[in-house]
Amino acid sequence: MPEPLYTDANIRTLEGIEHIRRRPGMYIGRLGNGSNPGDGIYVLLKEIIDNSIDEFAMGFGKQIKVDIQDKEVTVRDFGRGIPLDSVVRATSVLMTGAKFDTAVFKKSVGLNGVGSKAVNALSSKFYVESFRDGESSWASYSRGELVDSGKRESVSEKNGTMVRFIPDNEMFGAFDFNMDFVQTMVKNYSYLNKGLSLVLNGTAYKSQNGLLDLVNEALAEPPLYPPIHLEDDDIEVVLTHDNNYGEDITSFVNGQNTRDGGTHLAAFREAIAKTLKEFFKKNYAPEDCRQGIVGAISIKIQEPNFEGQTKTKLGSTYMWEKEETDASGKTIRNADGSASIDRGPTIRTFVNDFIAKHLDNYLHMHMDIVPTIEEKIKASQKEREEISGIQKKTRERNKKANVYNRKLRDCRFHFSDKLPKGKEEMGEKSSIFITEGDSASGTITKARNADYQAVFSLRGKPINSFKESRKRVAENEELNLLISALGVEDDMDGLRYNNIIIATDADDDGMHIRMLVLTFLMKFYPDLIRRDHVFILQTPLFRVRNKKETRYCYNDDERAKALKEIKDKPEITRFKGLGEISSNEFTDFIGEGMRLDLVKLSDEESISQIMEFYMGDNTIERQNFIRKNLRSEVELEDINI
Repeated sequence: MPEPLYTDANIRTLEGIEHIRRRPGMYIGRLGNGSNPGDGIYVLLKEIIDNSIDEFAMGFGKQIKVDIQDKEVTVRDFGRGIPLDSVVRATSVLMTGAKFDTAVFKKSVGLNGVGSKAVNALSSKFYVESFRDGESSWASYSRGELVDSGKRESVSEKNGTMVRFIPDNEMFGAFDFNMDFVQTMVKNYSYLNKGLSLVLNGTAYKSQNGLLDLVNEALAEPPLYPPIHLEDDDIEVVLTHDNNYGEDITSFVNGQNTRDGGTHLAAFREAIAKTLKEFFKKNYAPEDCRQGIVGAISIKIQEPNFEGQTKTKLGSTYMWEKEETDASGKTIRNADGSASIDRGPTIRTFVNDFIAKHLDNYLHMHMDIVPTIEEKIKASQKEREEISGIQKKTRERNKKANVYNRKLRDCRFHFSDKLPKGKEEMGEKSSIFITEGDSASGTITKARNADYQAVFSLRGKPINSFKESRKRVAENEELNLLISALGVEDDMDGLRYNNIIIATDADDDGMHIRMLVLTFLMKFYPDLIRRDHVFILQTPLFRVRNKKETRYCYNDDERAKALKEIKDKPEITRFKGLGEISSNEFTDFIGEGMRLDLVKLSDEESISQIMEFYMGDNTIERQNFIRKNLRSEVELEDINI
């Protein structure tokens, strides 16, 4: 077959809207159907609300209304409104907006003139109307293309902007808004903008105490001491400790929830440990100072640099970076002709200095909580030192016996410099499947993409770690090896895989193993769940096929539909074990279209209460719950399986 010709005709320029629709991941991260809080439909909503928040931050409009009905979103603010002659440009032309002018927008989230344009391009219907001093300007679009626009006179609406859109099902498929995710987003906006009222489908959310309200509402169990609330210009922090493992710190920049942290969160974590060590005048390990910490940090900086358009991780080094200008507004140049840059303090220095001063002062003024904090640190230190030696001995013993290599089939991401794609993309995709037994692990190992998918095989059922100490868990070979495979022996920062996927059989034993693994992660490594790293793999329960067609069905509804559509002597196979599915078939189930259920903890849920219910001694209570919620499979009558 001849090679295709490569000519000038192959060189194309994608205009703004077309580029967004061709490469949506560059603008909103992933697409998704709404089952994950990081899915694109929530990014679209956030982009529009961010614009309204920026108006409030500049002192305009004290209320934002958000309505979501039948997949249609309406956001109405009462700010200044988009200048009437710029409504079309501001919502359809990339790199167009007022955020480039720091005189009218300071310390805003949106700076690149992309957000509303991305929403427009990825919506089947997009309508915007700006109200200013009794007049309005409006525009209507379909998938980014202008349908109609115009102006109105003598309108009675208050100043502000109204945006209405429906995410495009061509891009997002059969999507739905999870209102729990939306509610969390709206609540966070209220905590970060004291005095602002956000009305979601008629329910108002307003905070008087900022991040203190956020942390207090997130505390499902009493903390060891009342949360410490510190704030100053451009920074607000809250922190306390509880008896859980891990760290539960929420971070924000300019009102944006930086779900993946960044330079400000790293500085906050460092500053807490450093300040406590200096206060107690003892060389406590940072991880012991932070064990069980619950808190939040919010900072405001000029022109933040986020990693990616979705703004979930801060990459900025300085509080501000801007070109220096003279009295006439002209850029000052260096000897080599480059612009002279005025840089503020580093974010690390700014956060460290604030915590060092204000947390130290607070502790000296509230000496009653000091013994509690130090007791928590010492308890963590003692436990960590005990298990460290146990883990080391276990790893050395298993290394000699070559157990580790038999348990883990690693991926090339960790040891190859010859990957077909960039390391960063591979890092996002890097996954480890936690399976049961040789049969299932063998199937997945043959079917996986070895560039970024690893497989860890459990032998039998791991121990129920609900009532076990961390020392006892460290002595368990299976869980010790799993900890080592994940890379979280010392710190969450060592996590080797972005996605931890529990892949067990669809039978009683498989469900039990799933619960045991989740119990272990939830108790000792809750940050893995809080940071959206843990998933359950969905695999098909049925295969419906005849000589012409094969369908894989994940539930009874899909099976019933397949039986109606495949009428010519269908053969039905019920899968109960992953090992029953051939590796050739399994390739489709762990590829790009892999179905995953995110394991999620809401702010109101108590880890200890959840584990007590599912893994404790309340057998009768659980049995009643199961009977009440049991959904049996549809009986298969007159069908040979």
